Amino acid sequence: MSQTIPFFISIPHSGERVPEQTPWLKTLPEEILMADVDRYVDLLYKPTLESLQIPSQMTDWHRYAVDLNRIPTDVDASSVVGAPKPAGTHADGYHWVMTKNEVQLMPAPMSEKIHEELTELIYEPFHAGVRNHYDFFKKNGHPNVFHIDAHSMPSLGTRMHRDPGETRADIVISDCLGKSCHPKFRDLVIAAYATAGFKVGYNWPYMGGRVTEQYGHPQVGQHAIQVELNRALYMDERTKQLLPQHQEVRNKLLQAIAYVKSELHKINLTE
Repeated sequence: MSQTIPFFISIPHSGERVPEQTPWLKTLPEEILMADVDRYVDLLYKPTLESLQIPSQMTDWHRYAVDLNRIPTDVDASSVVGAPKPAGTHADGYHWVMTKNEVQLMPAPMSEKIHEELTELIYEPFHAGVRNHYDFFKKNGHPNVFHIDAHSMPSLGTRMHRDPGETRADIVISDCLGKSCHPKFRDLVIAAYATAGFKVGYNWPYMGGRVTEQYGHPQVGQHAIQVELNRALYMDERTKQLLPQHQEVRNKLLQAIAYVKSELHKINLTE
């Protein structure tokens, strides 16, 4: 059996590259274009991934074009021509129609052809990469694979969130209401971030997205958990620029992930 720790991290929402198929995004001012991007999450985790030699899956592409924490059928009549779901069903779905602050993004729904092109360009490579990480560890003799899906979140919920106006924790851990990973992995991840000095919330206001839902199947040894980082800890949420405190946050993330990696081998999932 490989001595490699069967653990990897995905970061689906930090990309800022706008594809040619979505020209309406190219003319937006930065404060709108970056309103819902998990900006700098890749930068904050990168030293951790490198120093601890943890595999990762990221993307360069902007989530407004294709949201990798959705599935291709998360579209409606306002995002794709001919989609069966009524307009407004997926305003922040697979292709974002409006921001969480209710600013309109798409002037008109895209064609089915563009939808398929974007899926092939953005969605398929990222998710093939995630599947490859699981397959690699399984083929190397690991019955259980552990996966953190890393995000960031606004410090306050908007009207389009479950928690409008609520101040959020530093970190929110979510596991699809207990379905996407073994409780011992959940407890380890919560302990890791708390020990690093973060105030940790659980399954509120986030309960897990499509990534944890798709890949988190503990009954077959796939343990996926979502980790949201409060943006106010490291960036000015208005200007979208890094704060000096981001160095401290980066160090805390290193502590948290090092804790997870060092303790994973102690988890006995058969008890």
